[in-house]
Amino acid sequence: MHPELRARFNADFTPEKYAALLCCVNEAEKWPADFRLSETPIFLTREFHDELVAAAKEIVGKTRTPEFARHAATAIPPGLEVPNETAHPAFLVVDFGVCTVENRLVPRLIELQAFPSLYGFQLLALGCMRKAYPSIPRHWTSAFGDMQDADYLKFLRKTIIADSDPQNVILLEIDPTKQKTRIDFACTESLLGISLVSVTDINKRGRQLFYQRAGREVPVDRIYNRVIFDELLRRPELKLPFSFQEDLDVVWVCHPNWYFQISKHSLPFLRSPYNSSAFFADEFPSDKSFGDFVLKPLYSFAGLGVDMQPTREKLAALAKPHEWILQEKVQYAEFVPTPDGPKSKAEIRMMFIWPDDEPDPILVNNLVRMSQGKMMGVDFNKDKTWVGSSIALHERES
Repeated sequence: MHPELRARFNADFTPEKYAALLCCVNEAEKWPADFRLSETPIFLTREFHDELVAAAKEIVGKTRTPEFARHAATAIPPGLEVPNETAHPAFLVVDFGVCTVENRLVPRLIELQAFPSLYGFQLLALGCMRKAYPSIPRHWTSAFGDMQDADYLKFLRKTIIADSDPQNVILLEIDPTKQKTRIDFACTESLLGISLVSVTDINKRGRQLFYQRAGREVPVDRIYNRVIFDELLRRPELKLPFSFQEDLDVVWVCHPNWYFQISKHSLPFLRSPYNSSAFFADEFPSDKSFGDFVLKPLYSFAGLGVDMQPTREKLAALAKPHEWILQEKVQYAEFVPTPDGPKSKAEIRMMFIWPDDEPDPILVNNLVRMSQGKMMGVDFNKDKTWVGSSIALHERES
């Protein structure tokens, strides 16, 4: 994207510097990164940065209309509603593919989700990138507006902890020590002083939840929720001491209902220059070609169940076709030159946080996934380099 910085970075790159990046990331916390880190960040021109920010804010803005709210109300599967829904989601992420239109790089909406992402890890990733690659100018950043690291942490703390004591705030997950994103959990624990707790390690009395901290029972006021319902439903062997559907005396951050209400379910209702057509599988127009679309389950995470080659027969075999969408394919640009020859593609996740007392969500950071395969996932990028998790940098605005 930014030709001068890209050329300078590639010329300065060495395997030893990449090894230093991995060492910095993997030794900073109690757990290493259990996913591949790309060798490089991507560098945004001012023009692309401005278009990307405008696209993200437009998409988020469209989720705040009365019309969208009416559609979102139908998104929660029966029996999965959680009481005491908050007025708005605490987190919003919007994924854009970097695509080519008329020889110009443009952002195109892939997915959106009202669910936390790697908000803690991305701060570590940026610091390690700067240490490992001194050719990156210091005034280039991944944050937006005039946000500094201290401001970022302030908003993160304000959103997750608010006015509570950190010991009464937990990060809740299913077996957090075994999740691929556990390095982000460790970063969050270090940054905010909250505890990581598995859903199976909670105690309940009445409407109150408790957990063990340093050998004593501590009440839970706020839950930074990282539990994905799709995984929870696939783990019937788990014996939970409470139900998400109970009326509990806790504040959910982000409230679980928003996971469904702003999700792939939203795509058929969005109309924007930045997104392509999407239809529920049982509403797919007869005049459209299946070859132009991708079939996606509504409530899976991390690309699970995505079918790049849908057919009418596959649609007919779906037990619940309204829980699947067909999304028009976009053409990812191969735009990152690499030392090994093939150019890499990228998705950029725009990350918003929304504290309780703020009138609007705040765009704070980004996450990049790079690929040379058909999709961004690990299975499509085995034995490849300059792929994996990364970050997009741009010149600081002030």
